[in-house]
Amino acid sequence: MGAQLTLFSLDNPGVPQGLRYQPDFISAADERDLIGRIQALPLAPFQFGAFEGKRRVASFGWRYDYSQQKLEKADDLPAWLEPFIARIADFGELPVSSIRQVLCTEYDVGVSIGWHRDKPHFAEVFGLSLASACKFRFRRKAGAKWERFTLDAQPRSLYRMSGPARHVWEHSIPPVELPRYSITFRTMAANSPHRGRPV
Repeated sequence: MGAQLTLFSLDNPGVPQGLRYQPDFISAADERDLIGRIQALPLAPFQFGAFEGKRRVASFGWRYDYSQQKLEKADDLPAWLEPFIARIADFGELPVSSIRQVLCTEYDVGVSIGWHRDKPHFAEVFGLSLASACKFRFRRKAGAKWERFTLDAQPRSLYRMSGPARHVWEHSIPPVELPRYSITFRTMAANSPHRGRPV
Protein backbone atom coordinates (compact mmCIF):
# COMPACT_ATOMS: atom_id res chain seq x y z
CA MET A 1 0.00 0.00 0.00
CA GLY A 2 1.25 3.49 -0.76
CA ALA A 3 1.99 6.03 1.92
CA GLN A 4 -1.11 7.76 3.31
CA LEU A 5 -0.59 11.50 2.95
CA THR A 6 -2.68 13.82 5.09
CA LEU A 7 -1.05 17.25 4.68
CA PHE A 8 -2.29 19.21 1.69
CA SER A 9 0.27 21.33 -0.08
CA LEU A 10 0.67 22.25 -3.72
CA ASP A 11 4.39 21.53 -3.20
CA ASN A 12 3.67 18.00 -1.96
CA PRO A 13 4.40 15.58 -4.83
CA GLY A 14 1.75 13.18 -3.50
CA VAL A 15 -1.12 15.61 -4.14
CA PRO A 16 -3.20 14.44 -7.12
CA GLN A 17 -2.61 16.70 -10.09
CA GLY A 18 -5.70 18.83 -10.67
CA LEU A 19 -6.79 18.87 -7.00
CA ARG A 20 -7.16 22.33 -5.49
CA TYR A 21 -8.33 23.14 -1.97
CA GLN A 22 -9.50 26.41 -0.44
CA PRO A 23 -10.24 26.55 3.32
CA ASP A 24 -12.82 29.02 4.63
CA PHE A 25 -14.33 29.51 1.19
CA ILE A 26 -17.58 30.73 2.77
CA SER A 27 -18.42 32.42 6.06
CA ALA A 28 -20.00 30.76 9.10
CA ALA A 29 -23.19 32.75 8.42
CA ASP A 30 -23.32 31.45 4.83
CA GLU A 31 -22.74 27.94 6.13
CA ARG A 32 -25.69 28.18 8.55
CA ASP A 33 -27.91 29.51 5.78
CA LEU A 34 -26.93 26.74 3.36
CA ILE A 35 -27.46 24.01 5.95
CA GLY A 36 -30.95 25.39 6.61
CA ARG A 37 -31.65 25.47 2.87
CA ILE A 38 -30.58 21.84 2.47
CA GLN A 39 -32.60 20.71 5.49
CA ALA A 40 -35.69 22.30 3.92
CA LEU A 41 -35.27 20.37 0.64
CA PRO A 42 -37.29 17.22 -0.16
CA LEU A 43 -34.23 15.04 0.38
CA ALA A 44 -34.53 11.41 -0.71
CA PRO A 45 -32.28 8.37 -0.13
CA PHE A 46 -29.55 8.06 -2.74
CA GLN A 47 -30.61 5.47 -5.33
CA PHE A 48 -27.90 3.27 -6.82
CA GLY A 49 -29.86 1.08 -9.22
CA ALA A 50 -31.84 -1.36 -7.08
CA PHE A 51 -29.93 -0.31 -3.97
CA GLU A 52 -30.66 2.55 -1.61
CA GLY A 53 -27.82 4.51 -0.04
CA LYS A 54 -27.87 5.79 3.52
CA ARG A 55 -27.21 9.38 2.56
CA ARG A 56 -30.06 11.66 1.43
CA VAL A 57 -29.78 13.86 -1.63
CA ALA A 58 -31.45 16.41 -3.88
CA SER A 59 -30.28 17.11 -7.45
CA PHE A 60 -30.66 20.24 -9.55
CA GLY A 61 -30.08 20.79 -13.25
CA TRP A 62 -29.44 17.13 -14.01
CA ARG A 63 -29.48 13.85 -12.10
CA TYR A 64 -27.95 10.52 -13.02
CA ASP A 65 -30.42 7.63 -13.12
CA TYR A 66 -28.45 4.49 -12.24
CA SER A 67 -31.25 2.12 -13.24
CA GLN A 68 -31.38 3.57 -16.77
CA GLN A 69 -27.69 4.59 -16.81
CA LYS A 70 -28.35 8.03 -18.20
CA LEU A 71 -28.82 11.65 -17.21
CA GLU A 72 -32.30 12.95 -16.56
CA LYS A 73 -33.58 16.48 -16.21
CA ALA A 74 -33.88 17.63 -12.59
CA ASP A 75 -35.37 20.76 -11.03
CA ASP A 76 -33.82 24.05 -12.13
CA LEU A 77 -30.90 25.43 -10.14
CA PRO A 78 -32.48 27.38 -7.26
CA ALA A 79 -31.93 31.11 -6.95
CA TRP A 80 -30.34 30.77 -3.49
CA LEU A 81 -27.43 28.88 -5.05
CA GLU A 82 -26.68 31.51 -7.69
CA PRO A 83 -24.28 33.66 -5.57
CA PHE A 84 -22.27 30.55 -4.65
CA ILE A 85 -22.22 29.28 -8.23
CA ALA A 86 -20.83 32.66 -9.29
CA ARG A 87 -18.10 32.51 -6.63
CA ILE A 88 -17.18 28.94 -7.52
CA ALA A 89 -17.04 29.76 -11.22
CA ASP A 90 -14.70 32.63 -10.39
CA PHE A 91 -12.56 30.31 -8.25
CA GLY A 92 -12.36 27.84 -11.13
CA GLU A 93 -11.87 30.57 -13.75
CA LEU A 94 -14.93 29.28 -15.60
CA PRO A 95 -18.05 30.92 -17.06
CA VAL A 96 -20.90 30.96 -14.55
CA SER A 97 -23.06 29.21 -17.15
CA SER A 98 -20.72 26.20 -17.24
CA ILE A 99 -21.96 24.87 -13.87
CA ARG A 100 -25.02 22.85 -14.88
CA GLN A 101 -25.49 20.28 -12.12
CA VAL A 102 -25.68 20.57 -8.33
CA LEU A 103 -26.09 17.82 -5.76
CA CYS A 104 -27.00 18.57 -2.13
CA THR A 105 -26.21 15.73 0.29
CA GLU A 106 -26.99 15.01 3.94
CA TYR A 107 -24.78 12.52 5.80
CA ASP A 108 -25.83 11.07 9.14
CA VAL A 109 -23.22 9.70 11.55
CA GLY A 110 -21.60 6.58 10.12
CA VAL A 111 -22.53 7.26 6.49
CA SER A 112 -19.76 6.73 3.94
CA ILE A 113 -19.18 6.77 0.16
CA GLY A 114 -17.29 3.94 -1.54
CA TRP A 115 -14.49 4.24 -4.06
CA HIS A 116 -15.61 5.73 -7.38
CA ARG A 117 -15.08 8.36 -10.06
CA ASP A 118 -17.85 10.75 -11.00
CA LYS A 119 -19.78 9.81 -14.13
CA PRO A 120 -18.08 10.71 -17.46
CA HIS A 121 -21.00 12.97 -18.36
CA PHE A 122 -19.47 15.51 -15.96
CA ALA A 123 -16.20 17.42 -16.29
CA GLU A 124 -14.94 19.51 -13.38
CA VAL A 125 -16.22 18.86 -9.87
CA PHE A 126 -16.33 21.32 -6.94
CA GLY A 127 -17.32 20.26 -3.43
CA LEU A 128 -18.39 22.54 -0.59
CA SER A 129 -18.17 20.93 2.88
CA LEU A 130 -20.64 21.97 5.59
CA ALA A 131 -21.23 21.33 9.32
CA SER A 132 -18.30 18.97 10.01
CA ALA A 133 -14.99 17.80 8.58
CA CYS A 134 -14.44 14.64 6.59
CA LYS A 135 -11.51 12.72 5.19
CA PHE A 136 -11.68 12.90 1.41
CA ARG A 137 -9.58 9.96 0.25
CA PHE A 138 -7.93 9.47 -3.15
CA ARG A 139 -6.26 6.44 -4.67
CA ARG A 140 -4.82 5.33 -8.00
CA LYS A 141 -3.02 2.22 -9.19
CA ALA A 142 0.78 2.36 -9.07
CA GLY A 143 1.95 -0.98 -10.41
CA ALA A 144 0.82 -3.71 -8.03
CA LYS A 145 0.14 -1.17 -5.26
CA TRP A 146 -2.12 1.81 -4.65
CA GLU A 147 -0.91 5.38 -4.41
CA ARG A 148 -3.00 7.22 -1.84
CA PHE A 149 -3.72 10.73 -0.62
CA THR A 150 -6.11 12.06 2.03
CA LEU A 151 -7.51 15.57 2.08
CA ASP A 152 -8.91 16.72 5.42
CA ALA A 153 -11.88 18.70 4.11
CA GLN A 154 -12.86 21.18 6.79
CA PRO A 155 -16.26 22.84 7.22
CA ARG A 156 -16.77 25.81 4.87
CA SER A 157 -13.93 24.64 2.60
CA LEU A 158 -14.07 24.03 -1.16
CA TYR A 159 -12.20 21.49 -3.24
CA ARG A 160 -11.87 21.35 -7.02
CA MET A 161 -11.18 18.18 -9.00
CA SER A 162 -10.02 18.51 -12.59
CA GLY A 163 -7.57 16.68 -14.85
CA PRO A 164 -6.01 13.52 -13.33
CA ALA A 165 -7.60 14.17 -9.90
CA ARG A 166 -10.97 13.95 -11.60
CA HIS A 167 -10.40 11.29 -14.29
CA VAL A 168 -7.55 9.06 -13.04
CA TRP A 169 -7.81 9.00 -9.27
CA GLU A 170 -10.77 7.40 -7.48
CA HIS A 171 -12.15 9.02 -4.34
CA SER A 172 -14.18 7.96 -1.30
CA ILE A 173 -15.33 9.17 2.11
CA PRO A 174 -15.04 6.90 5.19
CA PRO A 175 -17.89 6.85 7.74
CA VAL A 176 -18.37 10.38 9.04
CA GLU A 177 -18.14 10.93 12.78
CA LEU A 178 -20.61 13.83 12.95
CA PRO A 179 -23.61 14.90 10.87
CA ARG A 180 -22.38 16.54 7.67
CA TYR A 181 -23.74 18.25 4.57
CA SER A 182 -22.14 18.93 1.22
CA ILE A 183 -22.97 20.67 -2.03
CA THR A 184 -21.33 19.35 -5.20
CA PHE A 185 -21.17 21.57 -8.28
CA ARG A 186 -20.36 20.02 -11.68
CA THR A 187 -19.69 21.20 -15.20
CA MET A 188 -20.60 19.01 -18.17
CA ALA A 189 -18.12 17.04 -20.28
CA ALA A 190 -17.19 18.51 -23.66
CA ASN A 191 -18.87 15.65 -25.51
CA SER A 192 -22.00 15.70 -23.36
CA PRO A 193 -25.23 16.53 -25.20
CA HIS A 194 -26.36 18.19 -21.94
CA ARG A 195 -23.77 20.99 -21.91
CA GLY A 196 -26.43 23.58 -22.68
CA ARG A 197 -28.91 24.90 -20.17
CA PRO A 198 -31.50 22.24 -19.24
CA VAL A 199 -34.87 22.81 -20.93
